[in-house]
Formats: sequence, C-alpha cells, structure tokens
Amino acid sequence: MTTRTRLLDPGVGRALSAVSATAKKGLGDPALAELVVIRASQLNHCAFCLDMHLALAREYGVSERQLDLLAAWEEAEGVFDERERAALALTEAVTVLTDRFVPDEVYERAARHFDETRLAHLIGLVVAINNWNRVMVSRRIPPGGYTP
Repeated sequence: MTTRTRLLDPGVGRALSAVSATAKKGLGDPALAELVVIRASQLNHCAFCLDMHLALAREYGVSERQLDLLAAWEEAEGVFDERERAALALTEAVTVLTDRFVPDEVYERAARHFDETRLAHLIGLVVAINNWNRVMVSRRIPPGGYTP
C-alpha cells in the first residue's frame, strides 16, 4: 500500500474544512455531529477519519457504549435516542444511496427531529464527511496523524 502525500490543493482543503465547521456549528450538537461523522466513516472504511473523530467524540462526552455499538446502532435498543437514530438513519441513506435517492421515510423521520435549518446542516455534515472520507481513502492516509 502506497501513501500518497499530497491530500488536496490547499484552497480546496480550506473550503472542505469550512463546510465541515459550518455544518457542525449549525447542527448545534457536537456529540451528535461526531456520531454522524463516525458512522459515515465506518461505512466508507476511512481509518484516518475514524481515529480522528473517535478522539473528538470522547472529548465531547460521547459514551464508550455508544462508540462501541455505533456500527450496530439499529439493533442497539436503548443506547441511542430517537433523535440520534433518525440522524444515523439519514447519515446511512445519504452515504450509501442504495436506491439512488434518500427514501422519503428516512428524510421525514429526520425532519420530525430537526428543524429545517438543523436538517440542512445535518445533511451538509454528512456530505462534508463523505468528501473527507473519499480524500483520505483515495490517498491512503493512515490513522494517527490527528492530535487533539
């Protein structure tokens, strides 16, 4: 496996960072934001992003139980509240796009828990982490480069 050193043009990197930061801030819940980006990073097999966001999640007080069971959140009854479950379902739907679109019921479920602005930020966050995952995976950036 070859690590490809140049990640992005610096301007593109700053733009992606700005999108990520704006989406996280607009969502208004840093712990939930980390659950969302970790779940997308699990689906995309991005070790660098997992390493980074697991550390951030712990800083924001996400429980070890939630981190341990995140990959199986649908079966982990009582571990994630309905708002978190709606966000995670939307995260998976936007990340995977199995049917070429986000199912209406998944979107509507999220819309019941997030107002229009926060829902837009949630979707923006999922789009942003998917971009970062693709950058880091395509460049084969190994975990360990992030320090809080």
